Amino acid sequence: MDLKQMKDYIYWLYFQYLLVTCSYVLEPWEQSMFHTITITVVAMVVYTAYVFIPIHIRLAFEFFSQIFG
Repeated sequence: MDLKQMKDYIYWLYFQYLLVTCSYVLEPWEQSMFHTITITVVAMVVYTAYVFIPIHIRLAFEFFSQIFG
């Protein structure tokens, strides 16, 4: 994949994001607020998954290893 195709693909993904979230109808200041909130929520979800999913996987492994043991 060359650089132009990669650039076009990123533009296409951003366009899909605008269409799905309907944020293309917002004013510029509303768009910036919306994108800020969206990025904040996604960052919090990723951080929470990074912190808690390994713990739950370890606990599930210990639980099932005691049962099937």
